Amino acid sequence: MFSALGRYTYRGRAWVLLATAVFVAFAAVWGTGLFNEVSDGGFEDPDAESTLAAQRIEDELGHEEADVVAVYRSIDLPIDNQMFAFSIQQMRDDLPEDKVASVTTYLDEGLTDVERGILISEDRKATYVPITLEGDTDAERMDNFTAIADDLDAGQLETYLGGPVGVEYEISYSAEEDVVRAELVSLPILLVLLVVIFGGVVAAMLPLAVGGLAILGSLTLLRALTYVTEISVFAVNVATLLGLGLAIDYGLFIVSRFREEAARGIDTEKAVSRTLATAGRTVAFSGVTVLIAFAGLLFFPQPLLRSIGLGGIAVVLFDVLAALIMLPALLSVIGHRIDALPLFRSRRRPGHAAGGWTRLAHSVMRRPVLYLAGVGAVLLAFASAMAFTEVGSTDQRYLPDDASSRIAIESLREDFPAGGINRIDISVTGDVAEDDLENYTERLGGLDGAVGSEVERTGDEIAHVVVAYEGEVDDPATGDLVRDVRAAPGPEGAEEVLVGGPAAMQIDTVDAIIDAVPWTLLFMASVTVVLLFLAFGSVVLPIKAVLMGFLSLGASLGVVIWGFQEGYLATVLGFDTVGTMDPTYLVLILIVAFGLAMDYELFLLSRVREEYLATGDNTHSVAVGLQRTGRIITSAALLLIVVLAAMGSSSLLALKIIGIGLATAVVVDATLVRALLVPATMRLLGRANWWLPAPLRWLHERIGISESEEEGGSRGAAPGTGSEGRAEEHVS
Repeated sequence: MFSALGRYTYRGRAWVLLATAVFVAFAAVWGTGLFNEVSDGGFEDPDAESTLAAQRIEDELGHEEADVVAVYRSIDLPIDNQMFAFSIQQMRDDLPEDKVASVTTYLDEGLTDVERGILISEDRKATYVPITLEGDTDAERMDNFTAIADDLDAGQLETYLGGPVGVEYEISYSAEEDVVRAELVSLPILLVLLVVIFGGVVAAMLPLAVGGLAILGSLTLLRALTYVTEISVFAVNVATLLGLGLAIDYGLFIVSRFREEAARGIDTEKAVSRTLATAGRTVAFSGVTVLIAFAGLLFFPQPLLRSIGLGGIAVVLFDVLAALIMLPALLSVIGHRIDALPLFRSRRRPGHAAGGWTRLAHSVMRRPVLYLAGVGAVLLAFASAMAFTEVGSTDQRYLPDDASSRIAIESLREDFPAGGINRIDISVTGDVAEDDLENYTERLGGLDGAVGSEVERTGDEIAHVVVAYEGEVDDPATGDLVRDVRAAPGPEGAEEVLVGGPAAMQIDTVDAIIDAVPWTLLFMASVTVVLLFLAFGSVVLPIKAVLMGFLSLGASLGVVIWGFQEGYLATVLGFDTVGTMDPTYLVLILIVAFGLAMDYELFLLSRVREEYLATGDNTHSVAVGLQRTGRIITSAALLLIVVLAAMGSSSLLALKIIGIGLATAVVVDATLVRALLVPATMRLLGRANWWLPAPLRWLHERIGISESEEEGGSRGAAPGTGSEGRAEEHVS
């Protein structure tokens, strides 16, 4: 199948490249419009109690919450100074009425002394202005905020814009800006590394071409998906960076194998055909495994995770298509000129086993138990940090110190009388008597951790009750208070009581993730096992691959907990320790890293299997597979690490966690697991690696995916050649 694809691509290379050029032109115009269609939220579960409570209150009583809290400060002027007051009044007068529903300043008439005092800082040199925006949806209110952001500036006063919309906007803006910067920084480095790896400019440019096409293709598909579902800005960020990294990996494997085939002196058509029959087949399976991993995100209810899953599927799909169709067409045109424009001559022939990897392979083959025990102990030690995970939520603490919304919120808490007070919102529906509602509210105000409660608004058979508390949203005491409020009996006559607010949403988000994770892992593991069975014709190898993958992931997540939650990387990477970890990012790292782990597993085992089918010698095949793929897997991992590290340099803590977490996973998997642990276990298992019961052998012969011209004569002979003894002599 893949050989035929190579022949067809070679013969139709002109049409393939013409179609690619047309698609690139379309995607560059229409696909890049995605950035105007993405959403900025999506962290909450749309079916959670907290989400339903917020919807019920807004639908029945209207939207009256402060979307933006603008903090104004002067170094010298007090709030009763005429210039200070003039700046605030002019700012208010300039706000467009069609964008702002309500705005309150300390200058407004009708405020009580208490209400006015709440708006003034204790040093009387700052004030805050709560603003409610027009709009029926979060997206409309975000658009209105973007339109008035410049109007909120108060001249000579320092201006900081906080509140939920302010924080959401700044997180989204920082994410977009940092991803663009990461791509601009990583691309030149990637080109230099590719030139070093290949020794020439022409070969180095081809993987970058695959990456560019994959990114444009994914943006186009994601924009089409915005018409039917919500797509988060984080989906675009993660998809573009990961798409670039994976595309370069796939391009590297295809180009490297083509150079190896071309170095044998065969014609270009046959070289392209053999490249797709070997490396192309591996890339296709690898892409499917990463697709499976991203599909696991569709089990989660949060729009953020689901849209990242869709984005990952889109970009990997175009990565594979570009690597298997567009890249072979380019290779067909370039042919043996693949090594043109050399900057230096490599003394190592394409495909030749590197000396260092040869020595490592022989060392692992001689001492498999030592390597297995040593590496396993290191991975388990790293993974043990997961036992200390403290879950939390994404808020202004994930922004850099100089972010406007972070300064605003911290100023509210530190400088204003009631700035540290947060609230739990409760929707009470039904025919409830006023006295019963008051008694219920008083009972809630007496709960441990509550600092007050009141009935804020009432309507036709609905009431909005507020319970105030001090502390962070994700503090353990806050979580206990939310659970106590939910456990408290409702007032007599209440038909439904829904508890919401940021703290309740945090609890609901964690619960939704915990509920979805087992099903996600089961799906990924089972489908991956089936896929690897089809690829390798073995029962043992797929199960071992999945177990090794999860061990690698546990170690990587442990490093993330140790470095970010506990703060041991804070000084090195330049961030403030939050003390908790948003489980959304742990899930994302888990899913993507699993796909990457299976990616490298396929590249290694495909070469091992290729040798095993030719010789039937397990030990020799493992050694040769490591020798011939060690350098290229390391090169691919290095290129991907550059992209991920560029993401990790973001000023936004969320992207820093994702980038460094995934980079750590790649390092752990490409070195400790793929280069040491996998070969050691395969050496110990021996011929059991390729064990396949007769019924499954019959099944694999009928539905397994293989290249008959490469494997036809060796399928039956490979397992029984009796060459294990020669292998022992070879490595001992």
